This record gives sequence, structure tokens and C-alpha cells, in this order.
Amino acid sequence: MSQPPRRSRGFRQAAGLVAEPIRHAAEGRGFAVARLLTHWPEIVGAEIASRARPVKIGQNRRGFGSVLTLLCTGANAPLLEMQLPAIRDKVNACYGYNAISRITLTQTAPTGFADGQAEFTYRSNPAVKPDPETRRAAHALAAGISDPSLQAAVTRLATLKLAREGRNNRKAR
Repeated sequence: MSQPPRRSRGFRQAAGLVAEPIRHAAEGRGFAVARLLTHWPEIVGAEIASRARPVKIGQNRRGFGSVLTLLCTGANAPLLEMQLPAIRDKVNACYGYNAISRITLTQTAPTGFADGQAEFTYRSNPAVKPDPETRRAAHALAAGISDPSLQAAVTRLATLKLAREGRNNRKAR
């Protein structure tokens, strides 16, 4: 009885398993680079990402560049309209060249028509549960601040930063 052939790669990352299906789905909507979809909050910022999301990239009728269509709620459309040049610059920086020449906004209701597709709630990474030692260190860093709200904000920031550093140090081992 012979052994079945073994793979030489070992374990594969989950991102590698879904990269190809995501790329095909993104290309169907005109997104040649899926990074715009997967890293939208990092490209445009959390505030804009909570108000709009990319839906489609199409060809410009006038010839040069592409048209990015963003989905937003009606109340956020005027705010986003003022920020369109900055959004276009951020998106083009993601591509590395002037891929997007124009951005159009499509307005919808705050809740989606099909299973919450248009729900605009931005969620950052899951909350890190810091250990008591990390919390004590964060409180010590913010202890000299007299304003209570500023002290609380600095404590939260220090807690997240110290927890992330601790997590990165554990991964490096």
C-alpha cells in the first residue's frame, strides 16, 4: 500500500483561497484591481467609507479615463459631492495613475432593497481585548492629562496601540 502524494506547499492562507473568485466577481463590475473594493475604508478614510461605497467602474463616454459609481444615501450625497475631487485623487493614488476621470453618485435608501446591500455601517477590525497589564500601562501613559475626556481618549488610543504591538510581537515569535 503506497502513501498518497503529499503537497509540498503546506498550509495555505485563507486569503489565497478566495483571491481568484473575488477577482472574477470584481472584474464583472469593472474593477480590474479588487484592492479598491477590499481596502475601500483605508483608501478614502473611514468617514467617507461610512457614507459611500464603490459600485461599478465603467468607461467614460468622452473617451479618456473611467467613471467610478459610488452608492450613498440621499442625505450624504451633498456632503460627498463636495469631496469628489479629493476622493478621485485618493482612488487614483491607489491605482498609481489617473484611472478615474469622473465620479458619479447613486443615491439609495439607508436600508437596502436586497438583504442589507446598501447598509452604511463601517466596522473597523474587531475590538481587541487587552490584558490587565496593557490597560495599566495605557492608564499610566495618560495619567498626567488633566482634561477627563482627553485623558479617556488617550487611554483608549494607548490601549489599542499597546495591544497591537503586543499582538505583533507574539506573531513575530
